[in-house]
Amino acid sequence: MGRKTNVALTVGAASVAAWAATKVIAKQEPRAEKKALSFSEVAILTDAQLCQNTEVDPLTAYTEIADLGVHGFAVDIQLTKDEDILLVPNRELLLSNEIADSAVDEILTKHHNAHDLDTLHSDLSSVSLRELLEKFPHLLLVVSMNDCPTTYEGSLIPSKLWRLLKEIDATERVVVTSQYDEQIDRFNLYAQNSVALGAGSEEIKKAYVAYTSKFGHLYRPNADLFCLPEKLGMFPLASEGFVRFLQDLNITVFYALNETDELPKIAKLDADGFITSYPKQLLTFFNEN
Repeated sequence: MGRKTNVALTVGAASVAAWAATKVIAKQEPRAEKKALSFSEVAILTDAQLCQNTEVDPLTAYTEIADLGVHGFAVDIQLTKDEDILLVPNRELLLSNEIADSAVDEILTKHHNAHDLDTLHSDLSSVSLRELLEKFPHLLLVVSMNDCPTTYEGSLIPSKLWRLLKEIDATERVVVTSQYDEQIDRFNLYAQNSVALGAGSEEIKKAYVAYTSKFGHLYRPNADLFCLPEKLGMFPLASEGFVRFLQDLNITVFYALNETDELPKIAKLDADGFITSYPKQLLTFFNEN
């Protein structure tokens, strides 16, 4: 046996010993139960931004979707210039920076006067998060903070959101998340884990790396809900093993699904729910299966 072989065996043995030692010492810490995520069936949430019916006012459109029997909405929010928390309309109709640079009345006036455009701009309406929470107290809202944490609006929205949820007693019927993990952490400085939290992209990557590295027992989750795309960069997240790994930590797993052709395959993963722009098709599928 050569020197290189001996070194390799020594390193391998040390790695196994380290793994075994951490298995003995480390104890997994499942997330505490969150009332907002307690469902007795597969939950179907509508991606509100993708499902807007511009033939009617937004609250009427949301009511029509709710009447289908969905369990809630996934919404993006941003802070307006007058510090109101606004649901982000379809990005083709309203640019992200227009929300931060305008008050709600200015947004409505600007787009209602755009009659010369052969688009849907003139029919654009705005809905505040407060309105949606008050309109649908029985539904779950997955609320994603869109403002970048380095902006003025981004620095304010975590505290503004917390105050709103406390004011209207909505802390147990929302999940708060963001593409920016830093925003979720900022919000939780106020909420102190009293509100269900969604996983940001870095949290998802951290969990997936822990799962595939076989050191998953060292993973300490900071989120109650993972909303998974089929892939995140190079990571293939549509995996039965990964879903089970998260669920064993009392993490609820939703899949973002907008290609219904993949539904039979994804349904076999036993996810807890779906976020989709085709709620009627998913509701029909799960009622029949």
